[in-house]
Amino acid sequence: MQSFENVHIEDVPVEEAWARLSKDESAVLIDVRTRAEWTFVGLPDLSGIGKRVLTVEWQTYPESDVNAGFAERLTQALDAASATKDTELLFICRSGARSRMAAEAMTRAGYRQCRNVADGFEGPLDADRHRGQVAGWKAAGLAWVQG
Repeated sequence: MQSFENVHIEDVPVEEAWARLSKDESAVLIDVRTRAEWTFVGLPDLSGIGKRVLTVEWQTYPESDVNAGFAERLTQALDAASATKDTELLFICRSGARSRMAAEAMTRAGYRQCRNVADGFEGPLDADRHRGQVAGWKAAGLAWVQG
């Protein structure tokens, strides 16, 4: 049995994540933020490359408990999307922390190409304590839609 104790997850800059999603028709973007974030903050828009984002919460809102059924729910969504254990999976959250944990969990579930989208959808706080201006999907000017 393979050990995943020291799982290494590659950080991929948002622009590179977009390029990989555009080039590789099987690559999948998985947004692990909460339903409230998808609704009120927005979602990456992949319609321009003929794809859609898979959405599975890593943590539940408002409790912030880790979603115990995450790996099972995502596996079902990936199966429905014809993804395999070798499909490149790019995980995104607000700033890159939850998506890293989700990528680690799916690596432990046997998926071999899990990546973390560095800086996430909104990136870090700026000097005025606002997100979406310094780094991340929105700051890079990549396509997104209001949920």
